[in-house]
Amino acid sequence: MKLQQLVLKIHSRCDLACDHCYVYEHADQSWKGRPTFISEETLGKVARRFADYAEEQKLPSVSVILHGGEPLLVGPVRMRNICAELTRTLAPVTTLDLRIHTNGVQLNTRHLAVFKEFGVKVSISLDGDRAANDRHRRDRRRRSSYDRVLRAINLLRTPEYRHLYSGLLCTVDVANDPVAVHDALASLHPPRIDYLLPHSTWDTPPHRPANSPTEYADWLLKIFDRWDRQGRTVSVRTFESVLSTLRGGPSLTEAMGLAPSDLAVVETDGSFEQADSLKTAYDGAPGTGYDVFQHSFAEFARHPGVRARQLGLAGVSATCRRCPVIESCGGGLYAHRYSSGRGFDNPSVFCSDLRAFVDGVAERTTEHALSPAVHGHDELWYAQGESNRHSLTHAVALHSGEPDWDEMWRAFLYLDGTPDVTPDVDEILAHPYLSTALKHCLHDRVTTPAPLASAIIAVAVRARTDLKLTWDQTAPELHLPTLGTLALPEPGRIEVSVTAGRLRVRTTAGDEYAPEDTPDAWRPLPSIPLADGTALLLDDADPLRDCYPVPVTPPLDPDDTALFSQRLCTAYALMDEREPGWRDGVNALLATTVTPLVAGSGVRLGAHGLGALGVAVDCEPEEFVRELPRVGRLARLTALRETADLNVPGNRAGRLLDEASRELGDATYFTSDAASRAAALERAGRALEQLAARPDGELTETGAVLAEELRAEWAGHRD
Repeated sequence: MKLQQLVLKIHSRCDLACDHCYVYEHADQSWKGRPTFISEETLGKVARRFADYAEEQKLPSVSVILHGGEPLLVGPVRMRNICAELTRTLAPVTTLDLRIHTNGVQLNTRHLAVFKEFGVKVSISLDGDRAANDRHRRDRRRRSSYDRVLRAINLLRTPEYRHLYSGLLCTVDVANDPVAVHDALASLHPPRIDYLLPHSTWDTPPHRPANSPTEYADWLLKIFDRWDRQGRTVSVRTFESVLSTLRGGPSLTEAMGLAPSDLAVVETDGSFEQADSLKTAYDGAPGTGYDVFQHSFAEFARHPGVRARQLGLAGVSATCRRCPVIESCGGGLYAHRYSSGRGFDNPSVFCSDLRAFVDGVAERTTEHALSPAVHGHDELWYAQGESNRHSLTHAVALHSGEPDWDEMWRAFLYLDGTPDVTPDVDEILAHPYLSTALKHCLHDRVTTPAPLASAIIAVAVRARTDLKLTWDQTAPELHLPTLGTLALPEPGRIEVSVTAGRLRVRTTAGDEYAPEDTPDAWRPLPSIPLADGTALLLDDADPLRDCYPVPVTPPLDPDDTALFSQRLCTAYALMDEREPGWRDGVNALLATTVTPLVAGSGVRLGAHGLGALGVAVDCEPEEFVRELPRVGRLARLTALRETADLNVPGNRAGRLLDEASRELGDATYFTSDAASRAAALERAGRALEQLAARPDGELTETGAVLAEELRAEWAGHRD
């Protein structure tokens, strides 16, 4: 797993004395021997090392989170020097996302002027209303920090700085009223709230006033219910992560889920450390013995401690591996698993809470009613489009108040509300790689509206509707989904206009570019006409197409394009010859977009929306015909899981559905191998038998329809 986040400690002291702080109040006390603030020499070395790593690994973007102690204690002048050095060194090789986590006590307009200059997103720690916050977050004279933090948040919410407001960080204390805590935080209109379990281990377990094994789950579920009833008007990372993983999506937080860690920590003296939360385990727990003067980020990434947090399911305890909610819980935060007897080979000390919380969210959010998407292609495509609309609305809400995002959203509403344009809006919303772009926006991997703005421009070009948008283009190529790519001289701020279907791009230097004026700079996407009258888009240029488990190819040259297209035409003709009417099958993959993959990759699906297919440049028609039915089945099941509920997440029924579908796909694949086909059918039958024995209510109505469909298919094979 490549490292993409750097927590950079720029000051090692703090102006508060929070009694739950993992830096000063827990087992590791290494802060006492650190320099108070990072030196220019150390900063320069960190920046150069991280830039070298980003370039070596071809990282499209990286995040640097300025941290402490209290990072604002470096002062505005030193803060500007830090931001300038990081930007000067990293921005030429990758997109830099600068952030800061602060208690907010010192925040003033001089800091904010620096953050505005460098686009630094600000997250502030606040534990709720005055009573909740002052329970722990006081200064060294035991004075309240509440009014000072609120002053900082209100300053951050002013129009000039609102776009820098990233969110609020709240440490859970079950002694506080959960609804009062949430209402107090939500009233400050943060783009996002993070609820963080207090750092604890099996040696130092969490405080449980009511002596209940699920106190923390009960506390969070009360907030979840409040959040849900209020329409989920603010993003809550913990909740959204569980909602995502319950339906097969990625984890959005290190604290839950099986996603490998992509984080490095560098202290004020240049020492590489693992996650800060390990300071709660034992003295020296986060240490690596590495530093930026003698070691590279690549060497740090190979450290055994870093690798241990990248093992996914193999990295959790045997108890966790048997748990039905492991994909959502992930064994909890790595530090919370520690005991002096077994090290980190334990479930989380919050195990009962995590299980109860995931189960509670699953039961509350499962739609048991029948979804039309299970009945046919058109219904499934419609459901996918509606899902993308919802994701777009959510992504825009996260960036409300940011001028470029607001302008893009107004343009979308205008186009979507114009009857003659709506079909083009639907076409772009259904483009499979737009789904990828939306996922990146929702998961903080993309902070610029560029990929969505270019999609809206594509709508205007297709519909020949006049439109103008401005944004920061982070790549030297402007890609318009379904249309093509315009090469620009360099990244930077651009104004993109469409007049009567004609595209024109103006840079801040005043230079203008248009496809008809600079034909060598414009590369349209080719299409592949098929015998049935439809056509496939050959998308070998979308920057978000690289979402497959194998590498995609660079854009093909004309000769390779012609050869690849001919192979696909032959493959589809062969499919029509051998399986007449195959497109009418419920599991048929009616691809709209094909992306070339490197040789030897076969036929693949990726992390995209319905309709895309990755095909190796050397894939022979016979191989394509063998693979397409199995891949089509998987594509349908994946799309159904993204748009409907098949089972109450976290129970065994969902896995049995997947298993039965997979084995039936294998039975179709092994048509010429009787023994393998029979074995696959036997496994499918066993999974369906176990599924029938599961308790009522584990499958939704949609899942029950799919299960009956699989049983009928299995019976047909047996006959």
